Amino acid sequence: MTERIVIVGAGTAGIVLANNLSDELADEIDAGDVAVELVNDTEEHVYKPTWLYVPFGEKTPADATRPLAPLVDDRVTLVIDRVDGVDTESKAVSLASRGETRPYDHLVLAMGAQVTPEETPGLAEGGHHFYGPAGATALREELSGFTEGHLVVSVVGVPHMCPVAPLEFALIADAWFRDHGLRDDVELTYTYPIGRAHGIEAVAEWAGPLMDERDITVETFFNAERVDPDDEVIHTVEGRDLDYDLLVAIPPHDGSDLVRDAGLGDDGWVDVDPNTLEARGADDVYALGDVADLPTSKAGSAAHYAAGALADRLASVARGERPTAEYDGKTVCFIESGTDEATYIAFDYDESPVPKEPSKLIHWSKLGYNQSYWLTARGVL
Repeated sequence: MTERIVIVGAGTAGIVLANNLSDELADEIDAGDVAVELVNDTEEHVYKPTWLYVPFGEKTPADATRPLAPLVDDRVTLVIDRVDGVDTESKAVSLASRGETRPYDHLVLAMGAQVTPEETPGLAEGGHHFYGPAGATALREELSGFTEGHLVVSVVGVPHMCPVAPLEFALIADAWFRDHGLRDDVELTYTYPIGRAHGIEAVAEWAGPLMDERDITVETFFNAERVDPDDEVIHTVEGRDLDYDLLVAIPPHDGSDLVRDAGLGDDGWVDVDPNTLEARGADDVYALGDVADLPTSKAGSAAHYAAGALADRLASVARGERPTAEYDGKTVCFIESGTDEATYIAFDYDESPVPKEPSKLIHWSKLGYNQSYWLTARGVL
């Protein structure tokens, strides 16, 4: 009887897992003992870190997408459809457009996170963001005509995808305005909800002095309650107001209704064991990437490393062996510190990160990885 592994979502987590499984279980798949099925609601794969560069004219939304099918190993069955239900008791998922269910022996949820600016009154109307092709393109249009005034970069939602991206945006914007001879006419403010500039203490300690040096005002304990798009004011829970001429907000993020409806996490994030990635609310269900509630960053590298560990575990299970591989929280994040320098951090559940001295080499290493990412998605790297 065929052992069926169904993966929902073909972002970084889902596609890396599918291709790793096709490699590790090639003989079993060829023999018909195992089947790996990847279900995604679009025919494209998206590399989200590209969006950071779109507002500054360095990339286009098209640079962030590739056709999905050529990136998926031939041993994986690719299904283009939207999963609109998960039944963990009967072990099946339902497909929206086909009106059918697909059974599974092992289910992996990897649907990512959704941005929900509408959760903060006035934010959708009064703010911009770069967490998607439409938002990044609209922000590019705004920046291209922004020659003076107050630019506010405000982290409204936590947790969010790519946790260092708000800092990167502020630092790139500073350098970009300097390169265009506009920095003296542009006031820059960065806000964060807690008492430092970033949730990771070492990153906050690195960023604070750099922001001071770049004349970027940092406002902490700043939690936006609502935005007045007519008067261009952010009103906070703490009772503070902040005027802006251009608001770049990191909007609230949400998990998935699939997760809520299946009883796998009331807040939309799958409650999982941080090492085995097994869902606590059902047997033979796992979660990867942004939709997993893990004590680490919602970053692409975390999804990549977790996918490798889960592939090893699922391969062992499919062979009837006891799984021993575990995810240790490994994450590596590049951090742009301007338009031509960057640093990086590496950490796991036990090891705290220490940002390296920014350099042009690290900046070009990040850009190089952005190009080679497609080999990672295909399972080559």
